[in-house]
Amino acid sequence: MPASRQVLTAVFPVAGLGTRFLPATKASPKEMLPIVDKPLIQYAVEEAYAAGVRHMVFVTGRSKRAIEDHFDTAYELESELEAAGKIALLEVVRDVSPHDMDCTYVRQPRSLGLGHAVLCAAHIVGDQPFAVLLADDLMVGPPGGQPVLAQMTAAFASLGHSLLAVQEVPEDQVRRYGIVAGVPAGERLMRLERIVEKPAPEAAPSRMGVAGRYILTPRIFDEIRQQTPGAGGEIQLTDAIARLMDKEPVSAYQYSGKRYDCGSKEGFLQATVELALKHPEMGAPFRDYLKALSL
Repeated sequence: MPASRQVLTAVFPVAGLGTRFLPATKASPKEMLPIVDKPLIQYAVEEAYAAGVRHMVFVTGRSKRAIEDHFDTAYELESELEAAGKIALLEVVRDVSPHDMDCTYVRQPRSLGLGHAVLCAAHIVGDQPFAVLLADDLMVGPPGGQPVLAQMTAAFASLGHSLLAVQEVPEDQVRRYGIVAGVPAGERLMRLERIVEKPAPEAAPSRMGVAGRYILTPRIFDEIRQQTPGAGGEIQLTDAIARLMDKEPVSAYQYSGKRYDCGSKEGFLQATVELALKHPEMGAPFRDYLKALSL
């Protein structure tokens, strides 16, 4: 496969304040909120790793040190677990950061939007295609199937141009998403003709909303640099993608699987319950507990 169609780097914008989860996020990053026994950011990193990505770039902010610590080696903890003979737990800790995975951290000095956060990683990404994963969106592939980003990297290997994950959203939720419209371009694919950031339902070109997974060509950085602030006074990635569409093709990929909006309390609780039911140790007893509840 040509190097230009390999996705070896992923960018994780993790500088947000997580205000919807205060006070839990007052001193702890929202990306470190656990779903059963793993923090949100680890689910996203594991998804990227399963897609062949080996360089993880975290765009962080103040009070995000816990993310860096999570993916670092915990010598004292590993030593104590080994001495206590807790080998299974030792492997769990070591598996957080596989030996062939590299992590890089860069600060986003001001909260200027998702587009600006991605631009902060430009000097690290260089001139290669890269993935962007939003940890708030916990993505689960279909039973026995590929994770969402792995589905997208396979599509990118054939297409060679930028690709956005999309899903159909309810009309009353359209204003929460970047909304796309285009023409069918193959199984699960749409060649984009329009993309609008958080439109009013009556002005939306469709109900296909962008989920938190992107594969982008490096040309996006030039478009972000020229982008003026948009919705909310921020530099929107959606606006830069709209500009990119004038220069090269951009497609939407309707993924197979399920997305949990863990940026909302409702989505976070849904993910917690559903993933707990699938947990190899906790699934069965937790299911019995739920059945015994008077709801």
